[in-house]
Amino acid sequence: MQILPSLLSGLKAVCSTFPDARKGRGGNIEIADFGLSAFSMFFMQSASFLAFQRALEKGQGRCNGQTLFGIGKIPSDNYIRDMLDGADPALLRPCFERMETLLAQPPLRQAFGRLGSRTLIAWDATEYFCSQKLGCANCLTRKRSNGETERYHCLLSATVVAPGQSKVVPLMPEFVATRDGAGKQDCERNAVKRWFDSHHARIAPLRPIYLGDDLFACHPVAKMVTHAGADFIFTAKPTSHKALYDFIAGAQTSRHEEKVRRRATKETLRYRWIEAVPIRDGTDALLVNWIGFESLDANGKVKYSMSWVTSLPLSKDNVAEIVACGRARWKIENESFNVLKNHGYELEHNFGHGQKFLAMTLVTLNLLAFAWHTALELLEPPWQTARQAAVKRTTFFAHILMLTGYVVFPSWPVLLEAITNSTIPPELVKIRDGP
Repeated sequence: MQILPSLLSGLKAVCSTFPDARKGRGGNIEIADFGLSAFSMFFMQSASFLAFQRALEKGQGRCNGQTLFGIGKIPSDNYIRDMLDGADPALLRPCFERMETLLAQPPLRQAFGRLGSRTLIAWDATEYFCSQKLGCANCLTRKRSNGETERYHCLLSATVVAPGQSKVVPLMPEFVATRDGAGKQDCERNAVKRWFDSHHARIAPLRPIYLGDDLFACHPVAKMVTHAGADFIFTAKPTSHKALYDFIAGAQTSRHEEKVRRRATKETLRYRWIEAVPIRDGTDALLVNWIGFESLDANGKVKYSMSWVTSLPLSKDNVAEIVACGRARWKIENESFNVLKNHGYELEHNFGHGQKFLAMTLVTLNLLAFAWHTALELLEPPWQTARQAAVKRTTFFAHILMLTGYVVFPSWPVLLEAITNSTIPPELVKIRDGP
């Protein structure tokens, strides 16, 4: 294995830059150990991983936290929370930049490249914490019907998706958070502008096409994207784009229709489009291209319909692929947020809230673990083989957790081989003397 050791080395270097907030507490633990310990919990898909490793260390003098993650000494859970509360999640950006370099290389280009090897990046926001009791300086607030003030955290995710590809890769997030001195509460559109300012120039070689829901189909965001030389495909609903649809109602649209068979059923895919229509009222309105799409069953009944605005040129030859890419935006909901919240990552679980950055830093480490898992499933043969041997994803991580709770493995290849062959090397099994 080459990728995982390199990623862990980079993460350790980044965690070494975290601020030291010990204030007189013992200094026998390296700064990097706090970040690596928290990350290992998300990577191993278990809040109990650190407890198992502390028990192993007591019994055997070493643990998998050391051999697999390079952790010198595992701190207590409260100690980790105290230390990471002062670590700005922006410090983790180099780890996501490493993922961007992997996306630029041929294997992931082939996996995610669409519309001439371009990269689709979906934007969407999701909440990951909510409480009427806990709060911090970065919390957003809202009033509930019972009069109580609710505090919550929300992040804007930028996730690489592709039609026909079940995997997704989250990039560095931007947080929708209270800003010092701000006159009003932060919002998704402000967050996407900050994300774009921080990251677009760096990822421009990926030739991104940005995907988003109706919220982003507005003049400022569309202009921001096109003026930077990038492209977009944004959902555009009639209810929020009256001027656009008034223009379309009186114009002649181009049309294309395809008949396809999906298993035992037949469908008709119907496309309409028109180019150079204003996205809003005003003489300075940005001109966009509009696409309408309908899927009809064998009886001619509309099963699905959607419409988008895009900066991409449209023709009979490419409209179907552009629509497929626009529909891939849903992958940020299904293959990203749904997996993060309901399939092992426990995104909405309160691992620790803190008073400053803790909640934000922990969720960033969680997203990083998810991104690494995707990269390993697509790029690392030993990981792929072990994953296939376990059949189910949940079984794979259950095997990892069970084995590392009892046996200290000297490296990841040895652990993955044990899962692949359902055999623990005899030399790793510590024989205890009888009473």
